[in-house]
Amino acid sequence: MLTERKVKLPNSIELNVKYSDSNKPVLLFLHFSGGTLNMWDGILHMFSEEYRVIAPDFRGHGKSDKPTTGYHVDDFAHDLYLLLQALDVQSCHVVGSSMGAEIGLSLAASHPDMVKSLVCEGALYNEFGEYGIFNGTAEEIAVEKERQREKLMERRMPEHPSLTEFLSKVKKPVERMGILNDHFLSYLESTAEELDDGTVTSHYRNHVRMEYMEKYWDLQFEEYYQKIKCPVLFMPSEEEYADEKIRRSLDAFSKLVDSHEIIKIEGSMHAYVWMQLPIEAGMAVQGFLNTRFL
Repeated sequence: MLTERKVKLPNSIELNVKYSDSNKPVLLFLHFSGGTLNMWDGILHMFSEEYRVIAPDFRGHGKSDKPTTGYHVDDFAHDLYLLLQALDVQSCHVVGSSMGAEIGLSLAASHPDMVKSLVCEGALYNEFGEYGIFNGTAEEIAVEKERQREKLMERRMPEHPSLTEFLSKVKKPVERMGILNDHFLSYLESTAEELDDGTVTSHYRNHVRMEYMEKYWDLQFEEYYQKIKCPVLFMPSEEEYADEKIRRSLDAFSKLVDSHEIIKIEGSMHAYVWMQLPIEAGMAVQGFLNTRFL
């Protein structure tokens, strides 16, 4: 049985978390940027027999606190460490989607004896530099960062008169991709935040998104992979696996860990795969864990 509640951390951040109570091994599920713990609703039941499952909303997301600052992946990871302590967890396996994989990697690097395995559906490449999507001189990188920053600042957060109108708007991109299903509908509803005047907008505020992205640009994930001790399952999307730059960085990162697997699910989309193809994605994680730990 899953409980959902808010946990006040020693750093005064309050995180919303869904979890089960048992003495079984712990499996921690970490959502993507702009997501909520509800993205895992089609996945958690697949693991509840063998594991104690924990799925938080990160700071700045869902029902958790949204402070004005503190959105480096290391900040998120420290929150998780404090949360695990509050839930009396000494060790865990981690499944991370996109930003969640980056945060899981940070947790594994800072607490290598705590994280027993890591599933990275993310943290497969850097944004800039040798293993980045964009590489160039320092000046060229600075120009590209400014271009991306200006694009981020264009985002607007419309306020809708009702949840129905909010959902009508946010589900359209998923419909266009042809992957809308009940998992997505439930998740999209969880991204709505009702304001004091009764209007509805996105929970993912611009200051959260902007700070996370600006700090993400400077991350060099190879520095993190060098510090971890656990086996890693890399899960590139079909599009990522077909990208020569990403394949190169994935090859480099995988050589930094003692044990790894790479699984590409046919037709999978980055971040969305857990709602798009939950059975296939869940089975990939089960196979990885069963091979090493059962």
